[in-house]
Amino acid sequence: MLLWLAEYLQQYVKGFTVFNYLTVRAILGALTALGISLLVGPRMISWLDRLQVGQAVRDDGPQSHLSKSGTPTMGGTLILAAIFSGALLWSDLSNRLVWVTLLVTFVFGAVGFVDDYKKVVEKNSRGLIARWKYLWQSVAGLGAAIYLYMSATTPAETQLFVPFFKDVAINLGPVMFILLTYFVVVGSSNAVNLTDGLDGLAIMPSVMVGGALGLIAYLVGHVEFANYLHIPYIAGAGELAVFCAALGGAGLGFLWFNTYPAQVFMGDVGALALGAALGIIAVITRHEIVLFIMGGVFVMETVSVILQVASFKLTGKRIFRMAPLHHHFELKGWPEPRVIVRFWIITVVLVLAGLATLKLR
Repeated sequence: MLLWLAEYLQQYVKGFTVFNYLTVRAILGALTALGISLLVGPRMISWLDRLQVGQAVRDDGPQSHLSKSGTPTMGGTLILAAIFSGALLWSDLSNRLVWVTLLVTFVFGAVGFVDDYKKVVEKNSRGLIARWKYLWQSVAGLGAAIYLYMSATTPAETQLFVPFFKDVAINLGPVMFILLTYFVVVGSSNAVNLTDGLDGLAIMPSVMVGGALGLIAYLVGHVEFANYLHIPYIAGAGELAVFCAALGGAGLGFLWFNTYPAQVFMGDVGALALGAALGIIAVITRHEIVLFIMGGVFVMETVSVILQVASFKLTGKRIFRMAPLHHHFELKGWPEPRVIVRFWIITVVLVLAGLATLKLR
């Protein structure tokens, strides 16, 4: 939005040409989102507290969590407001990939909002019925997949690229591309949601993975860098660096209030939206496998739930003391801050490993 204004004003004042630089707009997007989070956060938390929009805590979980009962939730609305503000103000809004990312993020956030609203406002412990939740997630995931395939202009936009190999590009075809996109977006969304169980546990890995995807988007959208690194060149993908920067700024602003002990929880509205955003950006930049590496904490949390459920149904025994995995370590006696920081450290290592694949080809 402000890019259009800057383009108009630069005919009168040459200094406005600085806003043509993607890196400048990415920095401004991050600062805008961070500023909005920090300014609006206290007012939103007070408002949610007055509405008594408090988190219900499971009584079969770690006893230390019982004191968290009543902490305001649905704080993900703050994250989304900050992301959308930063992205809409500083992105090139003529870019179709920006709109795909914004729409997917919005729809998944809306699904999470309805689920949270039913749980904490209507006091319906089931929240949004599972089949309706997955229906709307599927509509958004499949809709984005079909659009991306139909609007692709080069083979690279629909191929699967394998890290560590410079010439391995698998032609997916329409069915496989749509299915892969669906599973990446919906799977990533629910994986982040499962991880969101401790103060700051989900938001910081989301920021780190989002920041790395922003760098990848910038490189993928730059023909010279893409050719040098032997990664796919996707025209227009670089603009997603502004969105990722806004996600990072919004996430850090939210962490100010979500760090242990949390003043507010993000709820499904934030977790589902953030996961979907990471997934769709990985698909657009053709780095789905790299997302799997960098988001290893999200993967571990999801796999722990799958294994726990499968083991209990097949053998009647549990593999972990409690799933998702972070609760297992809590019940082993790890203090909550220790679990959080160690999972952050793991994410740092995995993000660096994911970024290393850009050169090791």
